[in-house]
Amino acid sequence: MQFPVLTPSRLRPTIVAALLAASLTHLPAFAVEPFVLRDIRVEGLQRTDAGTVFGSLPFRVGDTYTDDKGAAGLRSLFATGLFKDVRIQIDGNVAVVVVEERPVISRVEFTGTKEFDKDVLIKALRDIGIGEGQPFDRALADRAEQELKRQYLSRSLYGAEVVTTITPVERNRVNVTFTVTEGEIAKIKNIRITGNQAFSESALKSQLELTSGGWLTWYTKSDQYSRAKLNADLETIKAYYQNRGYLDFRIDSTQVSISPDKQDISITINVTEGVKYTVTGVRLEGEFLGKENEFRSLVTVKPGEPYKAEDVAATTKAFTDKFAAYGYAFARVEFKPEADREKGQVAAVFQAQPQRRAYVRRVNVAGNSRTRDEVVRREFRQYESAWYDGQKIKLSRDRVDRLGYFKQVSVDTAEVPGTQDQVDLTMTVEEKPTGNLMLGAGFSSADKLSLSASIKQDNVFGSGNYLGLEFNTSKSNRTIVVSTTDPYFTDIGISRSVDLFYRTTKPLSTQGGDYELITPGASIRFGVPFTEFDTVFFGIGIEQTQIKGDVGLPVSYYLYRENFGDRSLSIPLTLGWARDGRDSVLVPNAGSYQRVNLEWGVAGDTRYIKSNLQYQQYWPLARGFTLGINGELGWGKGLSGKPYPIFKNFFGGGLGTVRGFDQNSLGPVDVQGAYIGGTKRINLNTELYVPFPGSGNDRTLRLFGYADAGNVWGEDQTVSADDLRASVGIGISWISPVGPLKLSYGEPVRKFDQDKIQKLQFQIGTAF
Repeated sequence: MQFPVLTPSRLRPTIVAALLAASLTHLPAFAVEPFVLRDIRVEGLQRTDAGTVFGSLPFRVGDTYTDDKGAAGLRSLFATGLFKDVRIQIDGNVAVVVVEERPVISRVEFTGTKEFDKDVLIKALRDIGIGEGQPFDRALADRAEQELKRQYLSRSLYGAEVVTTITPVERNRVNVTFTVTEGEIAKIKNIRITGNQAFSESALKSQLELTSGGWLTWYTKSDQYSRAKLNADLETIKAYYQNRGYLDFRIDSTQVSISPDKQDISITINVTEGVKYTVTGVRLEGEFLGKENEFRSLVTVKPGEPYKAEDVAATTKAFTDKFAAYGYAFARVEFKPEADREKGQVAAVFQAQPQRRAYVRRVNVAGNSRTRDEVVRREFRQYESAWYDGQKIKLSRDRVDRLGYFKQVSVDTAEVPGTQDQVDLTMTVEEKPTGNLMLGAGFSSADKLSLSASIKQDNVFGSGNYLGLEFNTSKSNRTIVVSTTDPYFTDIGISRSVDLFYRTTKPLSTQGGDYELITPGASIRFGVPFTEFDTVFFGIGIEQTQIKGDVGLPVSYYLYRENFGDRSLSIPLTLGWARDGRDSVLVPNAGSYQRVNLEWGVAGDTRYIKSNLQYQQYWPLARGFTLGINGELGWGKGLSGKPYPIFKNFFGGGLGTVRGFDQNSLGPVDVQGAYIGGTKRINLNTELYVPFPGSGNDRTLRLFGYADAGNVWGEDQTVSADDLRASVGIGISWISPVGPLKLSYGEPVRKFDQDKIQKLQFQIGTAF
């Protein structure tokens, strides 16, 4: 088609994409006279659907076309991001939309990237518009290049260079290649602190996470500069001073310089210490609900001692929590020190404004797409239409978190519009998968290779119930268990658990053999919560133990079988109590755990009583250290003139008892060399956990040192401290993807000639 020549008498002027809206509305010489559109044509399309163009135009066939509509159409088409150039040409009463499509990205490639995984980079760039199938924009490519450089700066690769190459391919597509020269990581050469007088530079630098080069920095990477780490270190120095009396301490400036070759970094921190203050007294001001004595008992700031910011923060929080416990959700507590710089004295003044007491109008649950509302709500201890109670709200959050069904649990408080004394609570949860299908293998120094398989669902159909099938096999223990637990069998929180099991065990022996103990059975037990932390358990079970095989059968088992037959039916009643105040079950850092369990064989072929007592305590120490102790006592006795069943014996030695000795090797030994256990056991463990270098705050990976003591005694033996075995050692604890792992290396410090020693012991793939 031939378009008219550009003359005022022949042509309604061409509207070019380069003339934006402001220009298009100021063309008096070639203004288009309004006319009725007879047709609209689109030219230049290769991949884009014509409907996308027609849908972006503000005019249709039959409409009156004007300059304003043409300018609006250009803006709308450019806004789609699909076109590099757009023009509207007028041919008679026909609007011809001429487009030049942007190239589409065919492939995004990276070369030279070692520090980052390529899949992570591809995903990150797609989020900013650079990805396969997306329109190519040079500005976005430049932005992506700068983002890559910024990421390398965060890894202390200051010499990293990024070059973007655009390669056209067929069908108006391009390949985008980012070529990276990473260079060497810049290391912190030195850190200097100036202005310090009260504490040495080395003492202050020992508090920092960032360090200059050392023998382990290749692993910890603490010599790699990070602005976030530096800011955290500055806060650490500030806290260090303010917890030692220096209320006015401040950091004046920090200088970070890099060498010309971008390999060495120097950091200088300039501080002003100020005066060291001693607390002369503590004063409470404001309204304390007439309970000043209660609040004063919460004060941890002590007169006569140096000012400590951590004590001030702890007191302020304790006051706020106390007000919240009385229903004052909006209480304000401010610390206003009265300092005398000349004398170096400060009076600690806490000013409180309880504001108004509040009721909880409504409790909402959000984020639970699968878990039923009632599963969350039944853990609440803060009720609707009751006084706001901060302690009950925290307890409610903790109880929901301990369910293990959610990644995150948070509680938000919102004032009710139009009221002065009501709030709404919203508990927001983020669900996580609660089912677990596992097929795997484990290995322990005692049982060698063991296979395991399990199907578990902790939150079946969102009901909060547990259902599981477990199968384990090892050299000495094989088990299959089907179990189910309803944590709210009754509305008041009584739980019910049902187990069906089939176990085979083989006492460890130096001579081997084909004998084994086969025990099928079932049990049902109930748990009754008496407090938030105390639960009483009771139940009944039925099990039959068969002593099978003859080759290598220990004499004690042979005699028991001769006297009572090769099958023994037991119907035990169980009664127990547990109090769990630990902050974590797998990686505890604080709190205690106590357990008492009693098993009483009341019917069947056996009559016995078996008891277990356990106590654990954990104390958090400075810099991520944790001290833990564990004590266990076991005792069993035959009743009604019958001996204690030998297959109910306690065992000791190895992981879980006294490390450094062979697994289950402590206590009485049969004449054939089999370790048959005993009716009495004492086990004492002490562990000092320390953070694994470079793991930060991750407590799932820790080093530990330990000291163990204990032993096992037979029914006719007297418990004596002279018989105790003891060991010391070191180890590593890790909650690995395939299960808990514990490895220890120990040295017995109290042993006897007949003891079997095993210094290196480990277990993975099963609980311990």
